[in-house]
Amino acid sequence: MGPTGRPYHGFPTPPKLDGHGPARIISLCNQKGGVGKTTTTINLAAGLASYGRRVLAVDFDPQGALSAGLGVQTHETATIYDLLLDPKRDPNEVIVTTSVDGLDILPANIDLSAAEVHLVNEVARETILARVLRKVAGDYDVILIDCQPSLGLLTVNALTASHGVLIPLECEFFALRGVALLIETIDKVRDRLNPAIQLDGVLATMYDPRTLHSREVLERVVDAFGDDVLETVIGRTVKFPDASVAGVPITKFAPEHSAAQAYLRLARELVARGAVA
Repeated sequence: MGPTGRPYHGFPTPPKLDGHGPARIISLCNQKGGVGKTTTTINLAAGLASYGRRVLAVDFDPQGALSAGLGVQTHETATIYDLLLDPKRDPNEVIVTTSVDGLDILPANIDLSAAEVHLVNEVARETILARVLRKVAGDYDVILIDCQPSLGLLTVNALTASHGVLIPLECEFFALRGVALLIETIDKVRDRLNPAIQLDGVLATMYDPRTLHSREVLERVVDAFGDDVLETVIGRTVKFPDASVAGVPITKFAPEHSAAQAYLRLARELVARGAVA
């Protein structure tokens, strides 16, 4: 039995693809900070790329942690902010190739924090990111959007552009409390802006099997979300900050580590569930 209380499946290695695109767009979303959104975006992207998928990671958080975590410098360079403000600009001019084969990034920096102010008077302001990503979706198999920890206009843009949502959820009581509000926001977006959006899964992160609290929270998450909770569980480890400092995914920094293997398993599970081609 796995930590979620269900039988542990060994998800098979995904078959190679005959071609690339159009991309399935997935937002990694949770309005609580520090739950592992950026870490998951980096390492899931790298895991999918290692299985031959072409992946575009979109840094949609003004803190720019995704860009830093992939070793991308964002000072005095074009970012996703420039694409939001200038819809005629070609996203290929802004996309940066990372050190991981098959993984590109649309970077961000603190300028993105001004986007909501600039976009508030735009017509169809909730669909601006969708129009940007539409131009490059044919070049990738999956696009992962790392959302900021809020439910503001940027997050609504990400949800409107997405086919699916992945919710990283820290195995801690206060992290669990805010998920109902996030689900409500997803439902509103589905009702008013993007009828096709669906929940791809809830990913338990920072799990420590040694503590009763972690085990109890994970049990409550499974009770609340059932089969939407992914079988893969990401444990707590000091290797993640070490990999972030190095500017590479943990799958490249410490490929044999259990955390790296967990993210490769997550990539296989999402393919097996049909969330990714």
